[in-house]
Amino acid sequence: MSDTTETGTGTPAGPQPEPLRFFGTTWVEHDGGYTGRRAGVAVGSLVAAVAACFVLRFAYQGLAIADVGRPVTILVVVMFAVCSALAFRHTWDAFAKRPDPDRQASLRGLLAIGFVGTLLAYSVRSLTEAPGESLHREEYETARTRYERRSAGRTRNPSKKRRAAGS
Repeated sequence: MSDTTETGTGTPAGPQPEPLRFFGTTWVEHDGGYTGRRAGVAVGSLVAAVAACFVLRFAYQGLAIADVGRPVTILVVVMFAVCSALAFRHTWDAFAKRPDPDRQASLRGLLAIGFVGTLLAYSVRSLTEAPGESLHREEYETARTRYERRSAGRTRNPSKKRRAAGS
């Protein structure tokens, strides 16, 4: 099979899997500590989300000390809640399909404000798979299938091809 055919550099011929953040290419065969990494990402992102909530709590207390008024305090709390919900949804959707770069750039501020939602999305997704694994697996398998079809087509003997009747 073409998996064992190597290029001059010692890497297998054909498309290579794209590494995922925190996982490298361990997601392909679920080896190299994949399960431990998934648990680590789930716990780590959950701990980071809790720490972020404590930081936001200090910001809320700062608003209370500054006595900015109830409407401003409510506005800030609602802003962080809405931005976190939108960031969660955007991050969750990015695990299933590649995000549009222009849209990603326009949402950069919202995603920065809603960082708690992004952390929670990572934590929840890590309970079932490496975040983005299904998207990368689908793309990798499609590329492998396409490569194998092309390779199989090249190994045929061109002299055995049927000639067109008009040639």
